[in-house]
Amino acid sequence: MLHCPRTIARTIVYSGVFLATGLLATGPAFAADPTGDWKVADGVANIRVAQCSGNMWGVVAWEKTPGGKDKNNPDVAKQSRPTLGMPILIDMKKKPGADAWEGEVYNAKDGQNYSSTIKPVGTDQLEIQGCVLGFLCGGETWTRVGPPIPSSPTNSMAKGAPKSQPGAPAPKTAASAPAPAAPKTTGAVNPAPKAAPAQKPAAAAAQPADIGDICLLPDIARFAH
Repeated sequence: MLHCPRTIARTIVYSGVFLATGLLATGPAFAADPTGDWKVADGVANIRVAQCSGNMWGVVAWEKTPGGKDKNNPDVAKQSRPTLGMPILIDMKKKPGADAWEGEVYNAKDGQNYSSTIKPVGTDQLEIQGCVLGFLCGGETWTRVGPPIPSSPTNSMAKGAPKSQPGAPAPKTAASAPAPAAPKTTGAVNPAPKAAPAQKPAAAAAQPADIGDICLLPDIARFAH
């Protein structure tokens, strides 16, 4: 049976489209990234998530009402600690075969830790699921407000403060290292543009500075050590 050139050309085009579609559908899927800054569902805080010592941690990076305290913590010694910089997502480990991380979430409303799972949905949402003793599960969705935080070799050292050797100089800390020469760490994001000091409103001036690399915060370094 003979086919006209137009029919053959149409068949080749359709075959090419089908092949390209199949390659796209079966190609490797890129894992979603849970790192970055996320606004919680009720908008009262942003949580910065970063990879510290191979696991995900999240801390309060911004508060709608500055100056909050962890007043509901059952540990009396922690009831006066600032909520800014306080760990919320604790030591979350990658779930095998899934774009999800499992660990604990701290609920500042009742001062309790709960089993939790975080799962990125696309690039702009993060689902948080928490359970009490394996049941009464609930959750919410956070919205991305900051870009993913890239990994760096510096973060592999963030498990805890390195022990100094006898006769060896003390290691530089994030506070002592000159700002221009400091490497970008896993828990740090690009700094906000500088504001004109004279015209800055008093209310904005009261907002705490960026918390920077969350992997170097004492609560995380001590826990992961």
